[in-house]
Amino acid sequence: MIRRTTMAAVLLATTTIAAPALAQDGPAPGELTADGFDRASHFDGPYIAGFGGYSIPKSGRGDTIIFDRNGDGTFGDQVSTQGGADAFSPGFCNGYFTSTANNSCRDDRAREEYGARIGYDRRMGNIVFGGLLEVNRSPATDATSAFSITPAAYQITRRLDYGISARARLGFTPGGGALFYATGGATYARIDHDFQTTNTANSFTPNRDSKMQWGWQAGGGAEVMVTNNISLGLEYLHTRITDDDYTVTVGQGTALPTNPFVLNGGGTELRNSEKFFTTNTFRAVVGLRF
Repeated sequence: MIRRTTMAAVLLATTTIAAPALAQDGPAPGELTADGFDRASHFDGPYIAGFGGYSIPKSGRGDTIIFDRNGDGTFGDQVSTQGGADAFSPGFCNGYFTSTANNSCRDDRAREEYGARIGYDRRMGNIVFGGLLEVNRSPATDATSAFSITPAAYQITRRLDYGISARARLGFTPGGGALFYATGGATYARIDHDFQTTNTANSFTPNRDSKMQWGWQAGGGAEVMVTNNISLGLEYLHTRITDDDYTVTVGQGTALPTNPFVLNGGGTELRNSEKFFTTNTFRAVVGLRF
């Protein structure tokens, strides 16, 4: 009996001491702090947000244009002249051709990005779990050029038109007021393509342009409440989208039968060697919480 009484006394004393200490972790919901903020309600519930920023295509230094000469669906064949030489010995460059010689290319085009999202956060102490659905638009463009001994230049470009993404968030908020988070999920985006060449003899037929493609996103950011309902944030996002469907079929056109593209008795198909369209985006975010 003495032991039980002693244990009860210890538990009562511990509870009495601990209760004020726990209360100091943060104000109760609806209780304003000295700066007028209801920090207990921050990052807990639904919100909408708009964002704008800059999207930078990944610089694929090793990107080339690859060829399928026999129609077997396997790319990597050499396009050869009648004498067996590589018709594309001048090489390739990452970017936009400026002449028919492989001596200068303009870089890929980073562009502005903008969009909106709707999301929901669930706060448990200082840990925040959440999910969001967003749409974005960005004309960031990636280009790859090839040069033949004719001489002639060939260029494939791809541009991220718009995307729809669903991501999860996991963050830490030190008592409310600010949130530091990581985010990741899936994206479904429309990729537009274009083909240009200085070759006016052969015919060129693009295939499977402007398709919706799947990819993934990952990144992180920080968000600060400037009022009890409005937040400002900065975010970085890495996006990688599968893009290996677009090809261009090269036919004889007005070229001679000895043309390297048709020496095999048929045509040649070409595409970008890089199967993924990758961007790095930096955003400013403005949110409204309910």
